Amino acid sequence: MSDQLITIFGGSGFIGRHLVGRLAAKGYQIRLAVRDPESAVQLMTQGNVGQIVGLKTNVRNQASVDRAVEGADIVINLVGILFESGAQNFGTVHVDAAERIARAAKAAGAEQLIHMSALGADKHHAAAYARSKAVGEELSAAEFPGVTILRPSVVFGRDDDFFNRFARLLALAPAFPLADGGKAKMQPVWIEDVAEAIVRILENPAHQGKIWELTGPTAYSFHELLQKVLDYTGRSCLFLPVPASMMSFMAVFMNLAPGRPQLTPDQVKLLKTDNIASGSLPSLANLDISAVSIEAVVPEYLRRYRKGGGLQTVEID
Repeated sequence: MSDQLITIFGGSGFIGRHLVGRLAAKGYQIRLAVRDPESAVQLMTQGNVGQIVGLKTNVRNQASVDRAVEGADIVINLVGILFESGAQNFGTVHVDAAERIARAAKAAGAEQLIHMSALGADKHHAAAYARSKAVGEELSAAEFPGVTILRPSVVFGRDDDFFNRFARLLALAPAFPLADGGKAKMQPVWIEDVAEAIVRILENPAHQGKIWELTGPTAYSFHELLQKVLDYTGRSCLFLPVPASMMSFMAVFMNLAPGRPQLTPDQVKLLKTDNIASGSLPSLANLDISAVSIEAVVPEYLRRYRKGGGLQTVEID
């Protein structure tokens, strides 16, 4: 058991929600540095009274970040966005905030910094998302030598923003366009494997200070993944291969719709390139974690998208 203090930026997000309970069970004191402390209230019940606290933090303000890491032994940066909206853009979130957090962690004397990046981070990528993730890695390493960098593929789980999003879309769409036929490949990784990896890394000095690729056991094309969504939900949809340029044009208008965009031009650029492990960096296997497949998890939580709310039986090959 440990009584060290861990500050988690973005701790109320998808990965944070699955990580906090594991850390609390091991005795860590946890400070959730979040924009809205109310979003962290439910997470506080995963520990003893006072073990998990929320702290209103603005990652665009150095003084606010400094307060969040004061006295922390370990700092984890899970802050990230999938699309830009107003002041929440890739530059401020993935680049400036990453540098600010790393600088504060170093100044506060933290023993470790774990930085969440993304598989495919590349300064020369066509997508701004991937470029910003790469620059964020560089700046984190410059400010905090010995930072541990995690590069997960698409992360899936009951409350994910990938399979759930496409299950909703495909349940309503009679046809769905696929940029370049959806040939680009990816290796979705289970959220619980990612959370367990973080715990094992922060508790073993031999695993720290490295770049980790966190992926599932199998690479699928985007087309194959969407077909699995249809299989798991008992739905049908016609896939229409279209040039990526046409998909990007369509995404411009989809991005203008009110609310959360279903697809952005930058995401189309991401979907044009493979997003799989290089094989040259340590992976879940090096942590003695046997990666769980989507087949073992996804069918159960996509059940609710079946006709009749999942009460009908659907045969899955």
